[in-house]
Amino acid sequence: MKRGVPKREAGELWRNAASFAARKHANQLRRDGRTPYFAHVVRVAMTVAEVFGCHDEEALAAALLHDVIEDTTTDYEDILERFGKKVADIVAALTKNMMLPEAAREREYDARIAKADWRVRLVKLADTYDNLLDSVNDPRGDRDISKRIDACRRAIALAQPDAKVRPICRNAIAKTKELLRSHSRRKK
Repeated sequence: MKRGVPKREAGELWRNAASFAARKHANQLRRDGRTPYFAHVVRVAMTVAEVFGCHDEEALAAALLHDVIEDTTTDYEDILERFGKKVADIVAALTKNMMLPEAAREREYDARIAKADWRVRLVKLADTYDNLLDSVNDPRGDRDISKRIDACRRAIALAQPDAKVRPICRNAIAKTKELLRSHSRRKK
């Protein structure tokens, strides 16, 4: 088994990640029961690139793959073999341990994210950003939106140390806070 990916052309890593994620998330739907799940991972990657301004290929590939271990039969070794150690480590850090009870799972997840590569926290911010935007059209109402707002706030808190040293992270936090403020104004 190879432990890294060969040198690729610019954009090839995230294009391959998009194809892989599309296959793995085929036939999965978002909570609304209508939207293909793949739309979420594409929006997360677009948020990383277009809203947050990060064009790091490993971050974009990981954004596209961020749910494949948690929500499909894919494992760490699959990601490692196809996309290399950096991407596999980012995706693994974004994968919750579903064997733990919910409270312990969330504590362990947050602790892991806090110690991980800065790109993990960036993708997590993009994930919570997209989930909050998505919840506006979710028929389940305010209860879910409140959970999404809390998740955004947790992601911001986890990424705060990165803002001091990484302009991309500072921008991502600012954009996420802006979304929270605009959403709060709409709810009133």
